Amino acid sequence: MFSPHVTVACVVKYKQKYLVVEEQDNGRIVYNQPAGHLEANESLIEAASREIAEETGLIITPTNFVGSYLFTSPVNGVTYLRFCFFYQFDQAPAPCKPQDPDIINCHWFTLEELKQQQTKLRSALVLEVIEDAQAGQLADLSQIKHYPLATV
Repeated sequence: MFSPHVTVACVVKYKQKYLVVEEQDNGRIVYNQPAGHLEANESLIEAASREIAEETGLIITPTNFVGSYLFTSPVNGVTYLRFCFFYQFDQAPAPCKPQDPDIINCHWFTLEELKQQQTKLRSALVLEVIEDAQAGQLADLSQIKHYPLATV
């Protein structure tokens, strides 16, 4: 039975820079958006907020939906269904303080700086979702529906 891994990610922007986390992945040090797996009993938006907090220490809630992306990793053959969100700071954010031990550091890069780091990106999705967000592909969060288990 085909069962893709459901993940969430968030493009976080301040001025013309994007937040990425530096992390270990299969023995490599790579850059990625704050991202991770959806857990039981949480909405996609809750999952994105939790991952941002765990990986950066920032307490924010995404403001927009960028898109969904189906991606099969050439590294491990796993298919991921990634839901990507967006948040933009109007004022300078607090310094990042990762809570997740797999996160080495946080960085703010321009799109051009990230393009220069392509070999260090966790996947091609890192750039693609930023480019989609920068192109204005931002939907209202009302497009994301969540139906928690109803109590009887």
